[in-house]
Amino acid sequence: MIIADTGFWVALGNPKDDYHALALKTFSTLNEALITTWPVMTEVCHLLLQRRGITAQLKFIEMYRQGVFMVLDIDSGQAERLETLMQTYADLPMDLADASLVLVAETLGHGRILSTDRRDFHTYRWKNTKPFENLLR
Repeated sequence: MIIADTGFWVALGNPKDDYHALALKTFSTLNEALITTWPVMTEVCHLLLQRRGITAQLKFIEMYRQGVFMVLDIDSGQAERLETLMQTYADLPMDLADASLVLVAETLGHGRILSTDRRDFHTYRWKNTKPFENLLR
């Protein structure tokens, strides 16, 4: 499974986004399942609604309904790890959506991600030492 960040989904759903063509090309060549989190979905819906309107937001939800990607649930037992991550990267700062994706990497045992956020996902480390590999090039 490949981790998908907010920027990837927004670029995919917004033809005016600088990364739209790259996101579309990458998406069309994937042969692996995608996974994200509820905080990312919330962020994506907000940004698509704001930038492209209700239709773009609904298309994203339709992709979820059709099983285009999976969503990893975060339980209360992971709250301490979320807090630790957000404190560790407070200087960036790290938001909940990004922290949740670090948890996904730690759960999956890899940091292969699709993200337009090159600075933060170049800085973040899953399991404290392992770098992310951004597949959106």
